[in-house]
Amino acid sequence: MWMLSQMKLRRRLSITNPYPTFSLLTRPITRVTYASHHNQQQQQEEDHSQPQNQPKASLDKRLLSLVTSVLSNPSLDTSKCKYILTHLSPHQFDQLFIDIGSSFHPKTLLNFFHFASKSHGYRFTLRSYCLLICLLVFSNFGAPARLLLIRLIDLKLPVLFDDHENRHIEIANAMVNVKSASELALNNRILDLLIHVYCTQFKNVGLDTALDVFRLLAGKAMYPSLKTCNFLLSSLVKANELQKSYEVFEIVCRGVLPDVYLFSTAINALCKGGRIYDAMGLFRKMEEMGISPNVVTYNNIMNGLCKNGNLDKAFELKDKMMKNGVKPSLITYSVLINGFMKSGKYDEANSVLDEMLEGGFIPNVVVYNTLIDGYCKMGKVKNALKVRDIMVSKGFDPNSVTFNSLIHGFCKIKQMDEAQQLLEEILSRGLSINLGAFTSVIHLLCMSHRFNSALGFIKEMLLRNLRPNDGLMIALVGGLCREGKHSEAIDLWFRLLEKRFDPNIGTSNTLIHGLCEAGNMLEAVRILKEMLERGLQLDKVTYNTLISACCKEGKMEEGFKLREEMVNRGIQADTFTYNLLMHGLCNAGKMEEAVALWEESKKNHLVPNVYTYGILIDGYCKANKLEEGISLFNELLRQNVELNSVVYNTLIGAYCKIGNLVEAFRLRDDMTRRGVPRTPTTYSSLIHQLCNIGQVEEARHLIQEMRAEGLLPNVVCYTALIGGYSKLGQMDKVEDVLQEMSSHGMFPNKITYTVVINGYCKSGNVKVAEKLLAEMVEKGMVPDTVTYNVLTNGFCKENNVEGGFKIGNQMSHRGVALDEITYTTLIHGWVQPSTVTKQE
Repeated sequence: MWMLSQMKLRRRLSITNPYPTFSLLTRPITRVTYASHHNQQQQQEEDHSQPQNQPKASLDKRLLSLVTSVLSNPSLDTSKCKYILTHLSPHQFDQLFIDIGSSFHPKTLLNFFHFASKSHGYRFTLRSYCLLICLLVFSNFGAPARLLLIRLIDLKLPVLFDDHENRHIEIANAMVNVKSASELALNNRILDLLIHVYCTQFKNVGLDTALDVFRLLAGKAMYPSLKTCNFLLSSLVKANELQKSYEVFEIVCRGVLPDVYLFSTAINALCKGGRIYDAMGLFRKMEEMGISPNVVTYNNIMNGLCKNGNLDKAFELKDKMMKNGVKPSLITYSVLINGFMKSGKYDEANSVLDEMLEGGFIPNVVVYNTLIDGYCKMGKVKNALKVRDIMVSKGFDPNSVTFNSLIHGFCKIKQMDEAQQLLEEILSRGLSINLGAFTSVIHLLCMSHRFNSALGFIKEMLLRNLRPNDGLMIALVGGLCREGKHSEAIDLWFRLLEKRFDPNIGTSNTLIHGLCEAGNMLEAVRILKEMLERGLQLDKVTYNTLISACCKEGKMEEGFKLREEMVNRGIQADTFTYNLLMHGLCNAGKMEEAVALWEESKKNHLVPNVYTYGILIDGYCKANKLEEGISLFNELLRQNVELNSVVYNTLIGAYCKIGNLVEAFRLRDDMTRRGVPRTPTTYSSLIHQLCNIGQVEEARHLIQEMRAEGLLPNVVCYTALIGGYSKLGQMDKVEDVLQEMSSHGMFPNKITYTVVINGYCKSGNVKVAEKLLAEMVEKGMVPDTVTYNVLTNGFCKENNVEGGFKIGNQMSHRGVALDEITYTTLIHGWVQPSTVTKQE
């Protein structure tokens, strides 16, 4: 049983002093229950809020027993669900849920809701969904409850709302109206969930919905936990919704006794909004109530005073906190130093630093960096360098933040050479510098894709016989290769050798991988030979990278020679090696050789994995030998190997290719049964085939199903759907799909444009098609021969041969070769009108 206990009422506490700071804080602060039972009148109002004219469920014992049996079981028996759903109305189920819902197994009930709504279109009441969410929360299934609430809010569940725009209020009211008779009485965990979901999952639409729900709950004397109240308040402050944060604080204070954290957040909000005097007033009220401010509270006030330019008051407050026994933190001094620096009061900032030292406080790197950064932002780099020198004299080594600030300082005054020479100066003076700090600066440059600057600093290190660490080299070499700067990466690799800083295997493999990805096998082999000649370590990754490149280029003979070489060097080929070679053979259509290689791997006691099976299944499917592929798939099932979506997607695609949608959908459903996640590729094959046979609306339903499952349809799925509508000549629906794509931040690619252009040409609207071609080019997409041929054919079919030749000229101008189809289309378009004229 999952019986859920009721929340105990908490007694009210009165506080006699009202707040003078906020306009609405004129009542005494009262602490009430976070979630309480309502009075008799409110209970009657809730009764009236339930569906009218719905008699209490009168169920026969057999049906009642069946429902209880099915939903109390740890697993859902779907075979019995159909009978229940056809003999039980949503409102009857709702009443049943109220009466005996606490005996249902929460996971089974959740699965029942999904099954009923998806498979049978069953529309549960809003209250039933709210009851389910409560049951899940009280059974400690927080994640499913949260997801269900999100889907409910996001209109992903078949629930009718009276007002879609204000459904958040409707949901909150439904939650509030869950009766205690259901044994799922509302408590602060549900309130916390409601507020938290609106603050996080739907923050993109603003925090107004969260605030509306909070107001509603507070109006019924229901308050979330103090932690959640502070979370809502902090969220509003972070979102710069300051006026609303003031309102929330006032509302909270009517029903919850605020603590130091809530006060500190409210004070921060006032300071952020420039209401420093109100913040000071609230600070005083906090002290009057006996709530001791902590260092965060003081720091917030001081930060507000500094931003307001009231530095003297900030300094006085620092003295007060010390008298009250609150020890300043490093942030305290950082705030003061930052305030003085921004006001251009450099002497005062240094005085704060001196005070720290005299008072026994030890400034850390953060404090020094605050001074350095302040000077650099003012363009006073000389002053920053002086602080850097003091920092070093006190035994602190400059870190990446220090260097970064100084570099930005030199850049601000457009002294780029000095920025580059800064590190040289530090090294030439023989200062004790943490090499890790040096490395952090270069690493930051790599992360910012400033590989040329990073490479320059690396060369400076090598000139001074300082060895970069392996992680830094891997990052830099990989970055250079990704930006196409392979010659620089190779030069750096050889520089390391010249300095006798042998690159580690990770650096060498990164370089070889970069060269192979760029198709530069000659240089990759040269690096390999250099490694062999110098006796550098090679591993399976080195050889597998080269074998992979050979297989991609169809050079299977070279791939097998590399495998032989690695074995001769005592490096045993692994399953990944065999998979690479088998994949290459399958792509070349050499299935017999691939199977023979598979048998060889098993003789070498290598256990084939799901990728091995996937490669062979894909090979059979490409060779139109689907039966052999299915046979391998069944063997894979018998081996109890963990399946992946790639294998399923391959077979689904193959079945779709031969038009067997029944088997394709069966495999899709089998994925869910076996716990294999579906992917956009799973759906793209199904969508494409449905569109091929004219079932475009069914295909569009799959797009909706994807979103319901949390999958984002990709451009391939949308392009297939667009192709389906284009074939039917429904270009208005094509535009709808394009609009839907745009609303989800997805944009058509070259293939999508080609399909749409073809659709408009076939529907006789070549002018729109021509505009789309121009739009493609404007967006930086280069049309290929297929795109141009589609438009050329459209012009010729309308007997506009001149338009066709115009497109042909565009092809030549843009360097796109005219193929046989282009010439045939133009000749046919030229000859046909002439023939018609002669006949006339």
